[in-house]
Amino acid sequence: MAGLVIRPRSRIFHGHDWVYSSEVEKIFGDPAPGDVISLKDFRDRPLGSAIYNPESQIVARRISRRKQDLDPDFFDRRLRRALNLREAMAFAEPVYRLVWSEADGLPGVVIDRYGEAFVLQTLTLAMDQRKGLLVEAMQRLFGEGITVIERNDSPIRKAEGLEPVVGRLAGTESGPFTITVNGLLQEVDLLAGQKTGIYLDQLDAYAAVAELSPGKAVLDCFCNQGGFALHAAKAGAASVLAIDISGTAVEATRRNAERNDLTVEALEANVFDFLKEAETAERKFDLIVLDPPSFTKSRKALKGAMRGYKEIHLRALKLLTADGILSTYCCSHHVSEQEFFDVIAAASVDAKRNLRLLATHSQRRDHPVIVTLPETKYLKGFTLRCVGGF
Repeated sequence: MAGLVIRPRSRIFHGHDWVYSSEVEKIFGDPAPGDVISLKDFRDRPLGSAIYNPESQIVARRISRRKQDLDPDFFDRRLRRALNLREAMAFAEPVYRLVWSEADGLPGVVIDRYGEAFVLQTLTLAMDQRKGLLVEAMQRLFGEGITVIERNDSPIRKAEGLEPVVGRLAGTESGPFTITVNGLLQEVDLLAGQKTGIYLDQLDAYAAVAELSPGKAVLDCFCNQGGFALHAAKAGAASVLAIDISGTAVEATRRNAERNDLTVEALEANVFDFLKEAETAERKFDLIVLDPPSFTKSRKALKGAMRGYKEIHLRALKLLTADGILSTYCCSHHVSEQEFFDVIAAASVDAKRNLRLLATHSQRRDHPVIVTLPETKYLKGFTLRCVGGF
């Protein structure tokens, strides 16, 4: 088997599974893009098997510490193991992330389950070349009648030399349909909706924030399809205003509110502009949720992103009532939990508001984290209450 010799002190020797081009000492054999290759250290000792893409900055991603090929048995075993893990979590509904890339031993593969419909993303070249094997393995595990939608429109694919593509890989259903999650009916459009349907990683946070909502005036910023807003309204919020710049997301929020017989005002607007205008109008809210899309796709853009995070927190804090609550989230793994916490603290100083930490949040359990792969942990959040009298 062709492969790579890895330089000393590379991250793979510290438990990571990625090999960057700068960490390659030598290429042996003649591996083709997408091949499974062997990895060796500088003393010719085996480090396992990996998928190879010379077009990517990450030239190799380890799939096993042993010799391993990407055959049907491999995909069957990895999918069965991923399913067993999720079934042990005993979710009330079959709505969860079935495969979370390296965290489930399938680098670049993301599979979200919505009952008998699945969304597949293949974000690495080798897995994209074998998506047919993945679909066949899913059909063996869940049955021939499942629907599999390909949502390979993520910009991440560009780094692997892959073009965006969206379509149906199996089954007959492809239009919008309704699911039940946390006891709420929600519309899902797997072909045309945002990302892979709904934000599965936030389902626990929706429920946690709902517990704080009864009797409160709630503002849900960057609402997408209204996850926080719907849960707050169901929990008995006095009023709920949901805002998103996407007209499609706002319409989905309105439809979701109607199908659950809930009162939610949904507004299409730029959140930054709305917060500024609301401050001028001296509007106040008891509970504000900030759940923006990632402000940065790389560490190089971190400085600008942190300015954006500070501005949005500063403006939100100025809209909170005397003992108001802020629940805020960051989905970029380039921003550490401490960096995010620090920018909230800096905004509180400028806003002249004392904050007490009520809770910390992370991605749901169906997005498992590998301790030596920090990229598997990306979502962080904090719920804080304003405190006066100091």
